Amino acid sequence: MSSRKASTGLIRAINDRLALDLMIELGPMSRTQLVEHTGLAKPTVAELLERLLEAGLIAEAGEAGEGRSGPNARTYGVIAERAHVAGVELRASEVHAVVADITGRTVGAAVIVTRPKDNSILLVRDAVAEAASKAGLRVDDLLSVVVGTPGIVDPATGDMAFSSDLPSWHHGPLSRLREALGEQVVFENEVNLSALAEHLVGAARDREDFALLTLGSGVGMGLVLGGRLRRGSGGGAGEVGYLPLHGATLQRMHRRDGLYTGGFQGLAGSRAVLALAREHGVRGRTVSDVLLDGGTDFLAEVAGRIAVGIAALCTVVDPGLVVLTGEVGRACGPLIARIEAEVADLAPVRVRLVTSTVEGNSVVRGAVLMGLEGARDALFGPRR
Repeated sequence: MSSRKASTGLIRAINDRLALDLMIELGPMSRTQLVEHTGLAKPTVAELLERLLEAGLIAEAGEAGEGRSGPNARTYGVIAERAHVAGVELRASEVHAVVADITGRTVGAAVIVTRPKDNSILLVRDAVAEAASKAGLRVDDLLSVVVGTPGIVDPATGDMAFSSDLPSWHHGPLSRLREALGEQVVFENEVNLSALAEHLVGAARDREDFALLTLGSGVGMGLVLGGRLRRGSGGGAGEVGYLPLHGATLQRMHRRDGLYTGGFQGLAGSRAVLALAREHGVRGRTVSDVLLDGGTDFLAEVAGRIAVGIAALCTVVDPGLVVLTGEVGRACGPLIARIEAEVADLAPVRVRLVTSTVEGNSVVRGAVLMGLEGARDALFGPRR
């Protein structure tokens, strides 16, 4: 193939993908609208529409406005049923599964409550199968299944390397899950998936650099630098719950038994905040209750604890923006100015704090978005 033909083919592929992405983001579009949004010439848009129609990727969806007729008034949209993906979150207490079509619209969902002795592989399989069934699909119809899980995922193998919350889950579960659901299954750390959701549809949308800090029953960080999710050489980047800090109990990994209560998690996790509230005589059943009604001294100590951890991580990676999520993080809105001031006193870095704006389950949302990125690349061709 000549370089001229290759160049022409590449340009066509880029234009086609641009048009498809616009139709997914904005909905069905007319030729005139595609010309306006892409900046392409009218003949070029007409040609790409013919290619996409012939490939079965788009279909006519109606007309752009009342009283109009002709080819420029017809609208075209992506055929949503061309592919489906599943996003899953595995927790110690339940499994959430969502199935979405290629446009990202949810078409099936399931939640299965778990018990300590349940087989996690079968639970994930059953949740995905139930969500797919509600969408009128079989598991084999899914182009991708992304499973969000607590713990470390080994980047080299894609398998679980460690999970303190699910100890039975880090003994080679990937091959067993693929036997149950197919080769389209991939694992990703749950906090990384929340960070992906925040990057694509949340408070860090289109940011090149930011950190997502989840403060809840667990403490963890998802890190995006240069527009890419950073996992570390062994998948352990962001395990800041284990960060040893001044004032925190230090727990040796080989000496502890049960729930981890040391490090940054022992200072700013949900249990720690509720315990601190009791020490200050603050009443409330939930983290939101105590942070809403807590006194000045209590809130100052909570802000100080969080600030110590943020200062430590920001002096290493300097993300510029930290998005707070989790039970504690989402309730920290009234404390943000105080935490930022504490960080400024502790470290020579500038950081802006915001709370998460991703609606619903951010782990499942991130899992679906990750699955859709791969599915769209496979179906439409990769972005250039």
